[in-house]
Amino acid sequence: MAVVESGARLGAGVRIGPFCHVSADAVLGDNVELVSHVSVLGATDIGEGCKVFPQAVLGAAPQNLKHRGTRTTLTIGRNTTIREGVTMHVGSDTNHGATSVGENGYFMAYSHVAHDCIIGNNVTLANGAMLAGHCEIGDNVVIGGLTAVHQFARIGNNAFLSGCSAIPGDVIPFGFARGNLAKLRGLNVIGMRRSGMSKSDIQLVRQAYRTIFDRSRTMAENLEIARRDFAGSPVAMSLVEFLSKRGTRYFVTPPLDDAGDDGTDGDD
Repeated sequence: MAVVESGARLGAGVRIGPFCHVSADAVLGDNVELVSHVSVLGATDIGEGCKVFPQAVLGAAPQNLKHRGTRTTLTIGRNTTIREGVTMHVGSDTNHGATSVGENGYFMAYSHVAHDCIIGNNVTLANGAMLAGHCEIGDNVVIGGLTAVHQFARIGNNAFLSGCSAIPGDVIPFGFARGNLAKLRGLNVIGMRRSGMSKSDIQLVRQAYRTIFDRSRTMAENLEIARRDFAGSPVAMSLVEFLSKRGTRYFVTPPLDDAGDDGTDGDD
């Protein structure tokens, strides 16, 4: 009962369940499984070993009123799991024209990836999490259920966005953001440990966090101090470089009443 249009390219071991629709411009890598009732539309390339559950719609036209309808793409990296009702759109022709999802992702039911998003590897979106257009999500990011990320926001590597949060701007690498509108609540220490970071590197990131968000000086001054003091630490410098590239962009900061919170969890 599935429909696979002429021109679609299917790798070895692909399994397509009942009531699926695969477009003529789609590419399914080796061992991809579409469980049932999956729509793969447009120029969508699904990498090896991905599994897609019922009612997911991948590669639909972008929800962008300026899109003129020319060919744009969606690419999904290998070994990604896409659960029920997930939507991912192709890019828009008013931007770079491509939506890109990295490898080993886990997209839980009814999460959404909008046009022109760029998503890294090992990213998890919990149920109902939503990315607006043009977001950039780093590696190992976890986004909690029902959390919404504003268009053009950048989320740094290893960040954790708590559930039911509204993320209005950039979140630093390793940051832990929560609330409506979200504020930084320290660092994602648990995620840092799980990623294999050493205790010394975690402590350096904590020290850099304190320096960068010291309210006794301007942000520009803090970044210059951090650039000097942490020049030998690539992980700490990732925070400095991330914020140095922000230009006039909005970014998420700690609340006024706990600007010194560095994610300490009792294991200093």
